[in-house]
Amino acid sequence: VMENQDLRDSIKPQKVEFRSLNFNSTLHWQPGWAREARDTLYFVQYKVYGQTTWQNKDDCWGIQSHVCDLTHETSDIREPYYGRVKATLAGLYSNWSLSCRFTPWRETVIGPPIVTVVHSNKSIIVKLQAPRSPYKRKKGSKIPMTNYYDLLYQVFIINNLLDEQHRVLVYEGKDKVIKIKDLRPGVSYCIVAKTYVPMLDRSSAYSSRQCTML
Repeated sequence: VMENQDLRDSIKPQKVEFRSLNFNSTLHWQPGWAREARDTLYFVQYKVYGQTTWQNKDDCWGIQSHVCDLTHETSDIREPYYGRVKATLAGLYSNWSLSCRFTPWRETVIGPPIVTVVHSNKSIIVKLQAPRSPYKRKKGSKIPMTNYYDLLYQVFIINNLLDEQHRVLVYEGKDKVIKIKDLRPGVSYCIVAKTYVPMLDRSSAYSSRQCTML
């Protein structure tokens, strides 16, 4: 009996946690320390905080993967959720491993805007597009993150003559089209941008660089 208990403990999933980007929310875990861990199968359940019954996630029932997509199940973004995972190996089942409480609106990581750059004479026109959530409007287009948050865009310019790493903030606000004027002809400039959520005091990573030569 003791050996069975040891085996159960040895396959129990570790470090169960939600990760979320623009409300694409997945549950991740690490396998237990059993040597035969690659033959282990996992079962995932979820619930809203305060509910008594757990729901099975059918797509993640008896899987070998260490990740389960719960985007659809956590779509009420202001509700707190829990996920839990158990494992089976050689006919034995581990206990459940529980995640921390996860509230999508508070915890999702907001991605950077999509940046397009057009140049004219001595200026650069920057077009910004908000990152999109996985949730769709009735017509099928994905709802932008600006629907859920008061987002500001931060736009930085890099003058490649001076220093690759030196980013100068040239704009912060909600405009989707920004004109940066009085730039030097013959110089290569790059633009990067972030989204900033004042309410949560959180910035996204930088967007990928968009460069242009005037």
